Amino acid sequence: MKLWVDADACPGPVRDILLRASQRLRLPIVFVANKTLSLPRSELVSSVRVGSGLDVADQYIAKQAQSGDLAVTQDIPLAALLVPKGVVVLDPRGELFTEDNISERLSVRNFMQELRESGVVTGGPSGFSSQDRQQFAAALDRELARLHKPRP
Repeated sequence: MKLWVDADACPGPVRDILLRASQRLRLPIVFVANKTLSLPRSELVSSVRVGSGLDVADQYIAKQAQSGDLAVTQDIPLAALLVPKGVVVLDPRGELFTEDNISERLSVRNFMQELRESGVVTGGPSGFSSQDRQQFAAALDRELARLHKPRP
């Protein structure tokens, strides 16, 4: 099992929670971004710097992640690629993307994008709060407990 992080827009508190979970459970974690990241040195922590461009990090994660891995992204199209592969996908606010909800989430996302492209001002997400951090930590703990089987 490996943790994958779509790191270009990952909030700092989420990154810190993921790093602690990686160390606690001895799970490898890979941060993928189109910029250089400052991460702690650890045999479990790695980063991949991809080229700039639309969805380059997403394409890398979609190609590399495998069934049983866990990915963190707020990119719904990336989640739509990962869920059918058996990758557990959480957004930074703790929402779990599943086979049951990914099609609807992708449809809503596409509809909102069409509205924005036609000139409608839709606003953006609210700021990342301490409640969001707590919800993410709880969802991550729940999913890791379900997925991770400690080695003897």
